[in-house]
Amino acid sequence: MSGIALVRKPGPRIAEGIVTHLQREPVDPGRALDQHQAYVAALEAAGWRAVYAEPADDLPDAPFVEDAVVVSGRVAVLTRPGAAERRPEVESVARTVRDLGLKTVMIARPGTLDGGDVLQSGPTVYVGRSARTNEEGIRQLAALLPERRVVPVDVRGVLHLKSAVTALPDGTLIGDPRHVDLPGLLVPPEEPGAHVVPLGGEGVLIAASAPRTAELLERRGLAVTAVDISEFEKLEGCVTCLSVLIEE
Repeated sequence: MSGIALVRKPGPRIAEGIVTHLQREPVDPGRALDQHQAYVAALEAAGWRAVYAEPADDLPDAPFVEDAVVVSGRVAVLTRPGAAERRPEVESVARTVRDLGLKTVMIARPGTLDGGDVLQSGPTVYVGRSARTNEEGIRQLAALLPERRVVPVDVRGVLHLKSAVTALPDGTLIGDPRHVDLPGLLVPPEEPGAHVVPLGGEGVLIAASAPRTAELLERRGLAVTAVDISEFEKLEGCVTCLSVLIEE
């Protein structure tokens, strides 16, 4: 598998990003930029070509680009983020995906949808009912992706569905049962171990803050790449929300 990794560099105001479930800690913008560059380098080493959305230095949460768009095949669903201050992030992401030749459709008022609440695994799209994604947003997503099976999932105590659960390359769901009720969860030994980005084949990307999960996944035959995203984790970010992988 290969394709495009849609990303956006963090700006100088990243430390002002929204924090909901964590106590705010100081964020070093310079270190965040260095970590982001290493994150992108790991994606490129796995065969993904980085394409950068326009800088949005006045929007602190803009590097969490996953929340602005959901890509299914050649369709890009432009979201309507649940936090109103994040909605201006979508327009520049829309220009980028259109330049890539994707068809764009959008979530409309009164629906809200954050891409971090959308977990795609095979034909199934799990969508979190969260503080950022409402029932109308889920309904609209299902209508816009009629070829997919959309499954709503209640989310507790975390920002997004993918803060609690993601999918391994074989479709196994890895996550924390304290935050979601899904059958057959592989429970990681650390909370950040619930955040896995499939890179193609047996390759996966996880955060360096989950070393025991890395060992668990390696024992399952996966090739694990770990990256340090500690500055983004202070803002409830994880490896999934810093990119959108678009297969070509």
